[in-house]
Amino acid sequence: EVQLVESGGGLVQPGGSLTLSCVASGFTFTSTPMSWVRQAPGKGLEWVSQINKGGDYRHYTDSVKGRFTVSRDNAKNTLDLQLNNLKTEDTATYHCAKGWVTSCSGNECYDIDARKTDLGQGTQVTVSS
Repeated sequence: EVQLVESGGGLVQPGGSLTLSCVASGFTFTSTPMSWVRQAPGKGLEWVSQINKGGDYRHYTDSVKGRFTVSRDNAKNTLDLQLNNLKTEDTATYHCAKGWVTSCSGNECYDIDARKTDLGQGTQVTVSS
């Protein structure tokens, strides 16, 4: 059974930083690209970042480029997202996702093969002064 458990969210002022973490189990993490997606209040899921299985190729949605950094530790089966220079519009529940997410619709996201991806329960990030 795939399990993805996120942590690290919280309340932060604009311009602040947070590091989100995800512990993965139930599948071969070292052979699997991973993604982060988020869901803002009242909106559908949105992909944020992807990282390949080796961790040497990363991709970001335009709104977070230069501010967020995704990384992974294949020895520990963990996926991280460093969030810097946070903005109020970054307020959302952040989920890690198994696979390379290419699209989201409503409460579901899909990988490069158009398969529905597994998501963790999420961690809440609130950016407010």
